[in-house]
Amino acid sequence: MTLSLNIGNLFNDSSSHALVDELRKRTSKEEILDFEEKFNSKNEKNLHVYICRFLKNRTISRGVASRWLITIIENKESKINALQK
Repeated sequence: MTLSLNIGNLFNDSSSHALVDELRKRTSKEEILDFEEKFNSKNEKNLHVYICRFLKNRTISRGVASRWLITIIENKESKINALQK
């Protein structure tokens, strides 16, 4: 992987473009969730925060952001539902 996952407080243009490129490479639900797990374990803020920033700053399209966020949210909801049973 060419992207350094630890972008922490140094969220500059090149690292944001690299993160968007890495996310765009992930097309399946499993790839997105795997990347999210790795990203969240190595960064101060969770991936969904960065996706929301990209969306707010219009760095990515609404369709791309919604696909990523729906995948992440559905995964979290399924984990919560499994724990409640």
